[in-house]
Amino acid sequence: MPSNDVRILAQAAVPTAAAGAVAAVVSAVVAGGKGAIGALVATAVVILFMGIGLYVLQRTAKTLPHLFQAMGLMLYAAQILLLFVFVALFRDTTLFHPKAFALTLVGTTLVWIAAQTRAHMKSKILYVEPESTTASKPGNSGHSS
Repeated sequence: MPSNDVRILAQAAVPTAAAGAVAAVVSAVVAGGKGAIGALVATAVVILFMGIGLYVLQRTAKTLPHLFQAMGLMLYAAQILLLFVFVALFRDTTLFHPKAFALTLVGTTLVWIAAQTRAHMKSKILYVEPESTTASKPGNSGHSS
């Protein structure tokens, strides 16, 4: 993964982890230990799902740039759907507090999206690949004589 992609990943994952830590403390106070576990599991799920999505989207941008916008829309729709499925599967669990889990899942997802948007807006990504130095030398027009 190029350094710009890693930077965007870190700029999205760090605020999400911080929001998850705050949610874990609040959940522990409100719902006890199971609430904290639910918040931590939700934070891990969001970072995992969204991190994989970011990686897939960056790979698509490099290999199939003409599909980038459609892939982005499909990817975000799939991520949200998978998160809803995850909530539905664990709504009756006794491993952790389901409401703390669900609220943290929604909150950290929103934090991830906001942080990723901010990271993309602040990054300086080239829209066009610069020409190589051999193609831009005077006398090298690229035509063979």
